[in-house]
Parts: sequence; structure tokens; C-alpha cells
Amino acid sequence: MTDRSKNDVWVGLFVLLGAAALLFLALQSANLLSLSFQPTYQVVARFDNIGGLKPQAAVKSAGVVVGRVESISFDDKSFQARVNLALDTRYTFPRDSSLKILTSGLLGEQYIGIEAGADEKFLAQGDTITTTQSAVVLENLIGQFLYNRAADSGNPPTTGTGPKK
Repeated sequence: MTDRSKNDVWVGLFVLLGAAALLFLALQSANLLSLSFQPTYQVVARFDNIGGLKPQAAVKSAGVVVGRVESISFDDKSFQARVNLALDTRYTFPRDSSLKILTSGLLGEQYIGIEAGADEKFLAQGDTITTTQSAVVLENLIGQFLYNRAADSGNPPTTGTGPKK
């Protein structure tokens, strides 16, 4: 092998490693790749509206990631979203814990927040969490605000600033 072909091999290897590193970073930042080798246990939660929640979204408690959303499906009997969560076994939560779908920032990605309850028994594999709060959908809030403004404009103000008798 000549010196030129050795250099070509090393440059090619370097380019491949760089491309693999960029791909890894892109998948990590898009939350499409989660490398966690911690053992997990699965629990189920039902929500009326999950908004833009996606599989692999974080499950957080007190700002710490304690698990991931494993899958999302629709239950055609209860007409609710069924969310399967994979929680790290090193974290235990009381059975009466509640879940909320929250948003990072004003328009950021959505995640599930766990608020610990006070039950003496802890969640285990296959349990269902019944106390949930659905996502706040920005479009619904804007529509409700506009509807209330339109309803208020049809009524005279009752602030007591009219003429005195």
C-alpha cells in the first residue's frame, strides 16, 4: 500500500466517524434515540387529550427524567388516549400519584410530569394511573378567549361608571 492510499483510508475513516457522530447528535436532540440501560417497569395512563405528546417523550418528576413514553394508542371503548410509560426501577412512586402533560416553554416539546401521592403502596409493573390531567391545547385557549371577548362586547359594562341620579 502506498502512502497516498493509506492517507485516503484514514481520511475516509475520519469522515465516517464524523458522520456517525453527527447522526447520533441529531437523533439525541430530536429525542428519537434514548440510550438508557436502566431496567424499567411499565405503567399505563389514560388521557382525554394528549396534545402533541410523542413516543420517547420524557417523563419527569421535580424536573428529573424518571422515564420515557413507550407508546401511545387510542382506546375505542373509552375514547381516550392510552399512554404506556417505561419508568426507571430506581424511582418508585406511590399508587395515587398523578400525571400531567406539560410543555417545555411556551411552544416547546411536551412531556409528562409526575406528582407523587401519599399512598403507602408503590406503582408496579402493569399498574394503571387514573388521576391524569390532559394537555392544554393553545388553539382551544385562543378560541375560548375570543369567544369570551365576543360575548362580553355584547353586554353593557357593569362597573358603576354611569351617570349618577
